[in-house]
Amino acid sequence: MSTTASSSVDPQQTNANLEQLVADVDRGGRNVGGITGAVLFLGAIAWSLFQLWYASPLPFSLNFGIFNDTEARALHLGIAMFLGYLAYPARKSSPRDQMPWYDWVLALIAGFCGAYLFLFYNQLASRPGIPTALDIGVAAVGLVLLLEVTRRALGAPMAVLGAVFILYSLLGPWLPDALAHRGASVERLVSHMWLTTEGVYGVALGVSVSYIFIFVLLGSLLDRCGAGNYMMQVSFALLGHLRGGPAKVAVVSSAVNGIVSASSVANVVTGGIFTIPLMKRAGYGGIRAGAIETASSVNGQIMPPVMGAAAFLMIEYVGIPYTDIIRHALLPATISYVALFYIVHLEALQLGIQPMMSAGKPRTLLQRMAGWGMGTAGSLIVMGLVYWIGVGVQAVAGDAAIWILTGLLVALYLWLLRIAASHPDLPTDINITNPVRPETWPTVRAGLYFLIPIGILVWCLTVEQLSAGLSAFWAVVSMLVQMLTQRPLIAWFRKQPMAPAVGTGWSETVTGLQEGARNMIGIAIACGTAGLIVGAITLTGLGLRMTAFVELVSMGSVLGMLFFTAAVCLILGLGMPTTANYILMATLMAPVVVELGAQSGLVIPLIAVHMFVFYYGIMADITPPVGLATFAAAAISGEDPIKTGIQGVTYAMRTAVLPFMFIFNPLLLLIDVEGWGELVLVVGGATLASLTFAAATMRWMRVKATWLEVALLLLVTFMLFRPDWFMNHIAPKYESRPAAELLKIAADMPERGRLVAVLSGMNLEGDELEKTVAVPLPALPEGSAATGDAAGLQRLSAAGLTVMAMGDQAQIAAVRFGSQARRAGWEQGWDIARVLVPNPARPSEFWFYIPALLILALMWVAQGRRQKKQTAGAVRGLGS
Repeated sequence: MSTTASSSVDPQQTNANLEQLVADVDRGGRNVGGITGAVLFLGAIAWSLFQLWYASPLPFSLNFGIFNDTEARALHLGIAMFLGYLAYPARKSSPRDQMPWYDWVLALIAGFCGAYLFLFYNQLASRPGIPTALDIGVAAVGLVLLLEVTRRALGAPMAVLGAVFILYSLLGPWLPDALAHRGASVERLVSHMWLTTEGVYGVALGVSVSYIFIFVLLGSLLDRCGAGNYMMQVSFALLGHLRGGPAKVAVVSSAVNGIVSASSVANVVTGGIFTIPLMKRAGYGGIRAGAIETASSVNGQIMPPVMGAAAFLMIEYVGIPYTDIIRHALLPATISYVALFYIVHLEALQLGIQPMMSAGKPRTLLQRMAGWGMGTAGSLIVMGLVYWIGVGVQAVAGDAAIWILTGLLVALYLWLLRIAASHPDLPTDINITNPVRPETWPTVRAGLYFLIPIGILVWCLTVEQLSAGLSAFWAVVSMLVQMLTQRPLIAWFRKQPMAPAVGTGWSETVTGLQEGARNMIGIAIACGTAGLIVGAITLTGLGLRMTAFVELVSMGSVLGMLFFTAAVCLILGLGMPTTANYILMATLMAPVVVELGAQSGLVIPLIAVHMFVFYYGIMADITPPVGLATFAAAAISGEDPIKTGIQGVTYAMRTAVLPFMFIFNPLLLLIDVEGWGELVLVVGGATLASLTFAAATMRWMRVKATWLEVALLLLVTFMLFRPDWFMNHIAPKYESRPAAELLKIAADMPERGRLVAVLSGMNLEGDELEKTVAVPLPALPEGSAATGDAAGLQRLSAAGLTVMAMGDQAQIAAVRFGSQARRAGWEQGWDIARVLVPNPARPSEFWFYIPALLILALMWVAQGRRQKKQTAGAVRGLGS
C-alpha cells in the first residue's frame, strides 16, 4: 500500500489498486477470458440460481428438486471450492489474467471432493460409519484441498490454524497433560471431518447455505442497481452543508451502506473514494480522514436489518429467530454510530473546520427543527400507512390478500419510477474539487423505489414472521424484477428508446448474480474451514478443557475473562475473517463465559456473549498491523496505514466499550425492558452515555476538557450505562423464593420474561457446584386453557425444561437438546436450590440518571463560561 504524501498520489493508479484490493479480498483477483472466464462466470451464475431455488418454496410446491440439508451443504461447498481454485490464484504475485493447467485439475478434484456427500449420498447413507477406501481417500484429499483453497482465499493464518487443529486431533496422546486426549486415527479423523455433519459440513456451512448466501446476493444486487450511490447522494444532500460535513456523510452513508455491503473493505472503497479526499480538503487531514471512513465502514456489519455473515450464524448458535437478533443489535449499533457522528463533530470543532458547501437559503433554528420534525413525522406516517394497509387487506381479503397487495406494490413501484423519470438521474460520483450540495427532496425522491426490496425484507421478517432465508428470497425476487424493469420503464416514461435500457437492465442483473456468488466464495470456504476447527473440538473434547483453562487465566474474575476473550478475538482477527473468528470464539469461548458467569452468580444472556464476540471480531478489520479496511482507507488518503489504524482504534473505542456494558446490563440489548417508559429511559440514557464517552475520549465538549472533566465524563458515562451497579449496592436485584414456588412463578411471568434460578449439582469432574441460570419463557400457545401449576409446566416445557417437583424441592428431570434452556446452562439431574424473582422493594435504578444529568449540566455551564472567556480573549487579541 502506498504511504506517500497525498499530493504525489496518482488518482487513476489508486483507483486501480483499490479495485484490485476489493477483487482480491471479496471476489478473488483472477480476471481471465476464454473458456476459463466463461466457466467462472457461468458457474457463479449457476450457483446463485441454485441458492435461489433452494431458498424458495418452489421445490416443495412442485415436489421437485428438493435437497436435504446435507446434500445442499455438500453441493454448496463443492461449488465454492471449484470456483475458489478458478477465482483465486496460487500466489499474490501470480498473473491475474492467466489460468495455469494445474488450477483446472485442482478445481475439478476439489469440486468432486466437496460435493462427494451429494454425489454419493444414498450409498453413504446405506453404510453409515463403515467408510470404504474410496471414502477415506476422497475425505483426505478434500481436507488438503480445502486448506489450500483457504490459504488462497483467506490467507495463510486461517489455513495454518486449520492444520494445527488437525494435528492436535492426531497427536493427542503425545501432548502435555493439560492438552492431552485419546487421539484419533487418520481414518477416524477424516471420516469425522468429511463424511458426517460434525466437521466441515456442520452448522456453519449450513448457515452459509440457508441464510448468508441469499443476503450477500441481495446486497450485491442492491449495489449493482445503484442503491449504494443513492444512499451516498442522499447523505450528501442531508449533511454535506454541515460543519465537518464530509465526515458526517461518511458516518451516515456507511451506516446505510451496511445494507448493501457487509464487506468492510468494499464499504471503505465505495464511499471513501469520495469522502476521504473531501475530508482532507475540509481540514481533517489524511490520517483522520482514513480513520473516520474505516471506523464507520467496519461498523456497517453490526447495523440491522442486514448485518455481517456472523449475525446469521447466531440464529443457530443462540437458537433465536433473526428478528430477535435485529432487536438485540439495534440499540448498540445505533448509539455506536451516534457516538461516531458526535466524534467527527468534536473533531471539526477542535480543528476549526467550517462548512464546505452552501446550506442554501438561510433558515432559522425553528424552521430547521420544523423541517426535521415534518420529515420524521412524514416517514412515521408512511410506515404506519403501509403497515395498516397491509394488515387491513389481509384481514378483509383473506387468501386473495397476496394478489391485492402485490397489485398495490406494483402500482407504488410504477408511481415512484414515474417520479424518478420526471427528473434527471442522480450523478454517479461527487465533485471532489468543487463539491456542490444536492437538493434534498429531489435527491430523496429520485430513488425511493430502491427502498421497496428492503421494505419487503423487513415486512416478511417482522409482520409475516417468515424465516430469514425465505424473507431474503422474496426481497431478492423483487430486486431482480426491479433490476430488469427499472431502466426500461424509466426510458418509457421519458419517451426514449427502450431497447438499450432492456439490454442494460439484463446486463446489470446477470452481473449482480455473478458478483454475489463470487463474493460468497471466501465466506463459504471460511465456514467450511471453521467447521473443520469445530469438528476437531468436538472430536477431542477440547471445549470441556477450555472452562478450566479460562478460569485459571482469569483467576475466576468475570471481567478478566471478558478481557481475555476480547484479546483472543483481536489476535485471531489478525489472520482470520470475521465469520471464521466468530465461529471459533462462539464454539470455544461463549459457553465458557456463560458457565463461569453462572458459577459467579452472574446471569449473562447467551446473546450478549455472542454479540460480544461478534463486536470484537469485526474490530480486527481496524486494528493494525493487518486491518484490511485500514489499508484500503490509507491507499485512498495516501497516508501511512499503521498511523491510520492507530487513529481508527481511537475512534473505535466507543464501539469497544459497548460489549462490556451490555454483558453486565442486558437492558442495552433490549432484554427485560418493561413498557414504553422504560424503553425511552434505556434508549435516552444509552445514547447520552455514548456521547459523553465520545467527549471523554476526545477531551472536548464545548471547549477542551480538563482531566478532572474527563474523569467526570467517564463517571457520567458509567452512571448512564450501568445505573444498576449503583442500585445493587443499595438493594439487591432479586429476592429468593423456595423451589416449591417454581411452577407458580413460571405461570405468572410475563411473555419473554426470564426465569432465574440457582441450581446445585455435580459437574463432570465430580465437583459440587452452584450456579445461577436464566431462560426466557414463551407465552402459552393460543387456545391453551392451562392455569396454575399446569400453565407453569407448559411454559417450562416450551423453553425445553421438564421439572420434577417433590414437596418443597424441585429437580430438573430433562433438558431438551438444542433448547434455550440447554444453551443457557440448565443441567439435567441438578436440583433447583431456589428461584430468584425481581425485588419489589428495590427502587428504580434509573434514579441515578438524575445525579448524572446534574453533573453533566454543571460541566456544560462551566465549559460555556470558559468558551465565552476564550472567545472574548480572541476578540481582544484581534482588536489589539
